[in-house]
Amino acid sequence: MKKRKVKKGKVALFISIFLIIIALCVVGVLYLIKSSDNSKKTVEEPKEEIKEEVKVEEPKEKRMSLVAVGDALIHAAVYYDASIGNGNYDFSPMFTEVAPLLQNYDLKYYNQETIIGGKDLGVSHYPRFNSPDEIALNLVDIGFNLVSLANNHTLDMNEQGVLNSVNFWRNQTEVVVSGQSDSFEDRNNIQIHEQNGIKYAFIAYTDMTNGLSVPSGKDYLVNVYSDEQAKIDIESVRDKVDVVIVSMHWGEEYTHEPTYRQKQEAQYLSSLGVDLIIGAHPHVIMPVDYVGDTLVIYSLGNFISGQSPLGLAKIIGLMVGMDIVVKDDKVTFENINYDLLYTYCTSNYKNYKVYPFDNLTDDILYNHEAIEQEYMSIVTSEVTYD
Repeated sequence: MKKRKVKKGKVALFISIFLIIIALCVVGVLYLIKSSDNSKKTVEEPKEEIKEEVKVEEPKEKRMSLVAVGDALIHAAVYYDASIGNGNYDFSPMFTEVAPLLQNYDLKYYNQETIIGGKDLGVSHYPRFNSPDEIALNLVDIGFNLVSLANNHTLDMNEQGVLNSVNFWRNQTEVVVSGQSDSFEDRNNIQIHEQNGIKYAFIAYTDMTNGLSVPSGKDYLVNVYSDEQAKIDIESVRDKVDVVIVSMHWGEEYTHEPTYRQKQEAQYLSSLGVDLIIGAHPHVIMPVDYVGDTLVIYSLGNFISGQSPLGLAKIIGLMVGMDIVVKDDKVTFENINYDLLYTYCTSNYKNYKVYPFDNLTDDILYNHEAIEQEYMSIVTSEVTYD
């Protein structure tokens, strides 16, 4: 009996030792595996942090082109020449030489000096003008789409003439106009327009109305300039647009030098943040100059008129073309170019036609090359400010 007990004890002891050995082996293997993993971690090179490059975008540049000509001043001789009978008119042959020069511009400006007051009021000439609808329609047909309506002849056909004009221009849906209104609501609602991604406002003023009084309580009929009104108008849109364009009917007739008042008004408008000022009224050309960052065209002269009896200066106008560039909230002007225009007619006031000087011959205007140099010197002359 003792021998069996001893034998059984040895077997139990052996099994215990065997299990302990296996356990130790398992622990050793696990230790080796863990050590191997740790050694791998210490050997691996630390990964470099990948830094993303931040691309700084250049400010986007936006640009639109603009061309401007002067006054459509329709004297009797001009509309007689355009008459095709039965109270109808065709002015389009007068502009065939100019039309191609307009085509590559986005905005095309002119000043409708004589009101489109409606034929029912009677077509008339100096001193109280009322022009046929066709002059405006023909000019729109060749591309003009930015038109000033505020001038010293706005009230020539009284209130009804203005109301007729406002209705006429409302029907020209592709044309931006300013200067006449039929209510204070319309007058004070300065429109914001867009071209090539550039937001712009266009406002037209006149300094005079030829002594004709605006009807009481109806100051909205014509935009008569004052510093106070200009401040209200421009501040209402300045922060909403990229470019502010102002048309000014100002200055003294038949003089090439800007007046003191013109220069004062130009400086004040510049201080309000106006980018471009386009001038009319003198019926002759004046210099083009900068006031601060504001480009000022003091007078474009006549685009078309019957003023040839008053001398050569009244039938030479100016066409100014430019690119208006907006970049980084700053407005600049590039590619500014000048073309002189000549209104031709025969000695008996027939066959009116507007010619660019580049298209002239001595048969049309004798000594035209020397005349061009003389008048271009006016355009580029320096303006002095007190």
